Amino acid sequence: MADGFARLTNKPQAVIVHVDVGTQALGPAVHNASCGRVPVLIFAGLSPYTLEGELHGSRTEFIHWLQDVPDQKAIVSQYCRYTAEIKTGKNIKQLVNRALQFATSDPKGPVYLTGAREVMEEEIEPYQIVQEHWSPVITGNLPQSAVEEIVTALIEADSPMIITGFTGRRQESVAKLMKLADTIPGLRVYDAGTTEMSFPFNHRASVNPAWGAGMWLQSADVIVVLDCDVPWIPTQRKPRADARIYHIDVDPLKAQISLFYIAATARYRGNSGAALVQLMDFITSNQEMMMELAEPIYVQRWTALGAIHAANLEGSAAKAVLPAEGFNSPINMAYLSARIRDNLPKDTIYATEAVTNHVRMMEQLQPSIPGTSFTKGAGGLGWSCGAALGIKLAKPEAFVCSITGDGSFIFSHPTAVYWISAHYGLPTLTIVLNNGGWVAPRVSAKIVNPDGLAQKVTAEELGIGFGELPPDYGAVAEAAGRGRIWKARIEKAGEVVDTLKQAVEVVKDGRGAVIDVLLA
Repeated sequence: MADGFARLTNKPQAVIVHVDVGTQALGPAVHNASCGRVPVLIFAGLSPYTLEGELHGSRTEFIHWLQDVPDQKAIVSQYCRYTAEIKTGKNIKQLVNRALQFATSDPKGPVYLTGAREVMEEEIEPYQIVQEHWSPVITGNLPQSAVEEIVTALIEADSPMIITGFTGRRQESVAKLMKLADTIPGLRVYDAGTTEMSFPFNHRASVNPAWGAGMWLQSADVIVVLDCDVPWIPTQRKPRADARIYHIDVDPLKAQISLFYIAATARYRGNSGAALVQLMDFITSNQEMMMELAEPIYVQRWTALGAIHAANLEGSAAKAVLPAEGFNSPINMAYLSARIRDNLPKDTIYATEAVTNHVRMMEQLQPSIPGTSFTKGAGGLGWSCGAALGIKLAKPEAFVCSITGDGSFIFSHPTAVYWISAHYGLPTLTIVLNNGGWVAPRVSAKIVNPDGLAQKVTAEELGIGFGELPPDYGAVAEAAGRGRIWKARIEKAGEVVDTLKQAVEVVKDGRGAVIDVLLA
């Protein structure tokens, strides 16, 4: 929930857990928040450090001995921007604010504080601090020489490309990137980060894996990597050898990733939103440059982008038609995703965790409104259902939809999620993509060994399949919500539209809903 709330609002959230065991339970969530640049302050208690009543708060229970671990911070320290122990109440405000400075300064991320019970019980004199003195660090602008070089390179390029990832975290930056794409006809933009929508699908400059992003990457002669952790996977596709690459990021060296490098011509530590303004200001203030961009070659490029984009949309639509078997046919991902887009409110906020179905899903959802599409920050499964609650809490008037794999649903702590949803009046729609287990391990194995043993055995033999009697996901949610969660299961294409429409009305009426969709 804290992750979802912070992702939508950019406001830091606080999470309180119980000593070492509570910290351990945060494992996947801390990993996601760290890689996803999510500002969260975590506080955990420590076992009391006195045992004979020397101080108020001294040990009183058997478990205090067993939870006294050598270094509790070490459980999560490598995922955090800052960790510290609160040792006295006399400077607690300064320590908390210092932690929040780390959490909210780029690259944002989780911070972790601990404190023993004796400290929490300490009596202190009230005191004040000047809160304005604890603001986050401001990331700098690009050098003017870099602005001129990058703009000139993009305009002179035959096939320029921007690859973005976190730009959409500042929702106003999406419009800035769109304006740059409008100003330099022929510029393509690939949103490779997926953690939030950083460039709209409905813009003619948009490319994605289903629309040949890899092909355009390989042909690009100038590439600007803008706030992106994984712009490409070299073993799959990579830029041509003579491409000029400029890397702009709040963390261009990726300090928390052991192995990272790209063959960049130049790297700049800076705010991507501010950099976009600098690039645009330089172009629009240069009359000669603006006249050049109006020449026939650029008009042709703009027209070509529009034609390619229209053809891509037509191709995607063709994949999403009702299967040949008609209403009784099995449900495929393209058909389901397109019907979700068509039948949910246009401004729905999506928290998605489709894993192996992600590319097919996004090709049809086609998110185009900033702040309406989020996915987990990294590999910790079980994110989307709780994140949807956080988003709903942050924006109660929004229609929020979680799309999750069946394996991820199991990891999402659904008992807690749907009890909270019902108890606190946070209705969301959950769509479970039921493909019978965890497909990702087999896919990963196939990439490395296409004809290996993993491709010759059943999912159950691999330990990744749920067999003939998988969990009843809707029933789990219904039970957790004490009957206040509506559930449905669909197995045929003809059931999709009516069920989605019914679920939308249920959620609008104030109840959560879970649809279990059996995929072909």
